[in-house]
Amino acid sequence: MKQSWKPGTMIYPLPAVLVSCGSVEGEHNLFTVAWTGTVCTNPPMCYISVRPERHSYDIIKRTGEFVINLTTSSLARATDWCGVRSGRDYDKFAEMGLTLEPAAVVQAPVVGESPISIECKVKQVIELGSHDMFLADVVNVLVDEKYINPESGRLELERAEPIVYSHGEYFQLGEVIGHFGWSVRKKPKPKRAKGADYHAKSAIKSKKR
Repeated sequence: MKQSWKPGTMIYPLPAVLVSCGSVEGEHNLFTVAWTGTVCTNPPMCYISVRPERHSYDIIKRTGEFVINLTTSSLARATDWCGVRSGRDYDKFAEMGLTLEPAAVVQAPVVGESPISIECKVKQVIELGSHDMFLADVVNVLVDEKYINPESGRLELERAEPIVYSHGEYFQLGEVIGHFGWSVRKKPKPKRAKGADYHAKSAIKSKKR
């Protein structure tokens, strides 16, 4: 039997990402966001929802740019720390020993240790209530080459051990249980034993006689 709870944000798990922002040295900052996701494939668009009182809010609103850096088990402590400490008081890159690297398109920096950094330009700011949504165009994606299979060219993000956020806790993703479309994929026909086709054809000819 299910209990009835008051309306709340119960869509879990969610990605726990490190969002980097700032266009010049001295204002670069990093903060943790779980209210984030994809909103459109073509054109590629995503969003982050941020409380107006957060230090990075004004930076992103003024510059119109940010980077979503995916996180991993090795970045779990930094992910949590950057979510509870303010950029007004700390240089988060320095405190967490993270590498500040330039992005390819936007002025905001990227986290060098992140397997994927998604460069974004704000398209619209939507006031929602406790949070404002920064709806953004994805203008570039930076991928760490060590997670790209050199033979197939496939991104093997699972090797980075991504983490997610669920109701106040962080979890490392587990084993693969399927792939897109596996539920409707046709099963391969069983292989016939050698000589089976010959004997089957012979039996059909015998019946016709």
